[in-house]
Amino acid sequence: MSVDLLGRIRTALERPVEPAVAAFAHRLAAQSPVPVLAVLFYGSNLRTGSLEGVLDFYVLTDTPQIEKIWPRVSYHEWRCSPADTAPDGTALPDADLRAKVATMPLETFRAAAAGERLDTTIWARFVQPSALVWSHDRAASRAAGEAVAGAAKTAARLAVALGPDSGTPEDYWRALFRATYAAEFRVEKAGREDSILSANREHFDGLLPLALVAQGIPFARGGPQGTIRPELDAAAKARILAWWQRRQRLGKPYNVLRLIKASTTFEGAARYAAWKIERHTGVPVLVTPWRERHPVLAAPSVLWSVWRARKAASLAAANSPNDTDDRAA
Repeated sequence: MSVDLLGRIRTALERPVEPAVAAFAHRLAAQSPVPVLAVLFYGSNLRTGSLEGVLDFYVLTDTPQIEKIWPRVSYHEWRCSPADTAPDGTALPDADLRAKVATMPLETFRAAAAGERLDTTIWARFVQPSALVWSHDRAASRAAGEAVAGAAKTAARLAVALGPDSGTPEDYWRALFRATYAAEFRVEKAGREDSILSANREHFDGLLPLALVAQGIPFARGGPQGTIRPELDAAAKARILAWWQRRQRLGKPYNVLRLIKASTTFEGAARYAAWKIERHTGVPVLVTPWRERHPVLAAPSVLWSVWRARKAASLAAANSPNDTDDRAA
């Protein structure tokens, strides 16, 4: 692997994060029932530095892969205060933190990032910005960096196979994200690929050439705006596209299986759903022990109670006097 690419990725992974995020990652590693090698932080909160909403972590473990469908997803809440400190000793804010945590073996993560698995989400997600917020030791840190560099190589390889004969790096990244979003079982707004690139311009600047050099894919430079012309021969391009077409066909079914699995194994799903419902509707949801154990079975009654509460609030607001009501005059 090119030291240039690995060095670029390792520098990016060392980006600073809020002390509370680092402390949360440390808690996740310390409280894990299995050995943890590394914790990655990603998502919009990484870019903005906000502690609002839900923080996104990947916990990478030193365990064999047993489950057929991965990762295992869980929801965690932590009330931190100035009495708590980050790993560097920094006092933390008084805040309620929430996190969605995906857990999987580091080796499975590495293989998925390298394109050796059918899953597309790992390399498509981790070619985007992330931060290594905790690691067990230097060896684990290096292994995590190599895995994320593998995601960049996989994404770049497919980008130049899908993109135009020549174009700017953004043209190739745009083609990549448009294709991967279409292959997954989720709805994104039109132009989502443009928002990713504009929000992370510094991260992607210069990344594509480095990732191509790292795997020996030749290209010619030149032209306006850093235009490049990949020099993939017909056989190499056909192999890459055949690799992608298989994953494209299986993308939606695989994501459906992951959703089905998550509906029964998402640890803390009831608390996560309750928080989401209250945030979006203003209606608090009581999480009973039964609802905690059976979130899917509890969903219809919860939605019914939320609908009734919102209807009652709407009727009360409509019938209450206000400053413009004649009765208040």
